[in-house]
Amino acid sequence: MHTVRIRFTGNEDAANALMSTLLAVPGVEHVEEVDDLMLDLEDDDSSSAGLRSDGGGTETHDIEIEAPNAEAVRRIHELAEAVAFDMEGAVEFVDEF
Repeated sequence: MHTVRIRFTGNEDAANALMSTLLAVPGVEHVEEVDDLMLDLEDDDSSSAGLRSDGGGTETHDIEIEAPNAEAVRRIHELAEAVAFDMEGAVEFVDEF
């Protein structure tokens, strides 16, 4: 099994579309958005407490996919880039979150 980690920047609808698309890749059984544990550590006294970090309509989504083989990994990369382009988002493939 191969693990593919994607940091996707876009709105919630775009992230859901991406995850649904990746579930359609043959052999892929696990696609999950991983929560950002650092959000719980935000300092309430901070001048930016409660504010969005980018001020826009986009969010960052960390998505983890279990792929059965190298061909599925290649397909995941292709589809993620295509969905990001179509949904006006951005995709980054990372080794760890």
